[in-house]
Amino acid sequence: MPPVTDRTPLLENGNGAERPKPFVRRFIDSLSAEGEPSWLQSYRFFLFGSYLNILLVFVPLSFLSHFLNWDAALRFSFSFVAIMPLAAMLGTATDQLSLKLGQTLSGLLNASFGNAVEIIVGIAALMQGELRIVQTSLLGSILSNLLLVLGCSFLAGGLKYPESNFQVTAAQASSSLMTLACITLVIPAAYHSAKSHAGGVGGGVNATAIAPVIRALDAESDLGLSGMDAGGVHGLKIISRGTAILLLLVYIAYLIFQLKTHSYLYTPTPGVVEEEEPEMNILAAGSGLLAVTIITAFCADYLVASIEETAERYSIPKPFIGLILLPIVANAAEHVTSVWMAMKNKMELTIGICVGSSIQIAAFVVPLLVIVGWITGHDLTLFFADFETIVLFVSVLLVNFLIQDGKSNYMEGLMLITLYLVIALAFWVS
Repeated sequence: MPPVTDRTPLLENGNGAERPKPFVRRFIDSLSAEGEPSWLQSYRFFLFGSYLNILLVFVPLSFLSHFLNWDAALRFSFSFVAIMPLAAMLGTATDQLSLKLGQTLSGLLNASFGNAVEIIVGIAALMQGELRIVQTSLLGSILSNLLLVLGCSFLAGGLKYPESNFQVTAAQASSSLMTLACITLVIPAAYHSAKSHAGGVGGGVNATAIAPVIRALDAESDLGLSGMDAGGVHGLKIISRGTAILLLLVYIAYLIFQLKTHSYLYTPTPGVVEEEEPEMNILAAGSGLLAVTIITAFCADYLVASIEETAERYSIPKPFIGLILLPIVANAAEHVTSVWMAMKNKMELTIGICVGSSIQIAAFVVPLLVIVGWITGHDLTLFFADFETIVLFVSVLLVNFLIQDGKSNYMEGLMLITLYLVIALAFWVS
């Protein structure tokens, strides 16, 4: 080392010191935390980690078809297919964020974004006044998870293993909440039926003044309110909004029950779940989630805008579009994951995906959209048509019967799929 003199610089400047990294390199390094995947690795996984992402080519086609006003069937089809990979990417980003967060935060995240597509499609339809599409798409998502996905999972697992077992107490707690949510839809239907048959008095509301509003609302949304008087419609709104608030409170209590006080009931058997290494850093996952949510919102808006014309031109019943087609798009990723878990004999995870997702929709998404409609002046209620209410009730009843013993086999799966196909057939001719 050379002797220090009055000419020795206070700071080394190239005399054996390590050369500083270029600014671009330092900026890239700052974006990825120690031990986490880089942004490049994160987005490579996000965009190319699934074969389903090939369908992302339909996203620009959805935008083009909307702005160039192509045929309604093309606009509907392109938006329909575009939402499939976007739904899977929403799930991927949510899962990657969950790996870095604690159990409680990841549970809240999954509760919020687990059914993001349903919320986005629901709000898009709500803002366009398509109340029947809102109701049938949400009901369809519940039926799709409870009957089609759970049925396919039981069938796939049953063909590989004679019998699969799962935690009975947790499954029963979940199915009981699902039953409660189902009953909250039966009560408005019963109220509507009683008021329609009674033809009661206005209940303090000017019946003459509100009658045109009821007819207009009924004509636009096909909600079957024309048989009710003004007081009945007003009462139905109060019941729906009050019930929505109570359901949201019950759902918050359910999250506390599941994530905090009774989390041991929902802990999978040791060895069932392998430790998963994160494929994305937390900032990349968060930004990806935000970007895909925005793109999905546009595609959902274009999809809903094309439903009316497509249904009329090609004679496809709107309830069938809402109840059968839209849930297939929204739940495509969940369908694959659930069946895959069942084939690995991880039936507790399958039950968690299917029943848990149905609870999110029935006790969180439906009440949320009722309240959003209340705020924005769109009178969405919890009154579903009598036929739809009965269909939901018998579906929940069958699922409760099949999971109460804590065992599953292929025959139970076949029963669930059969009921779903019968319902689909009924809505096709409705």
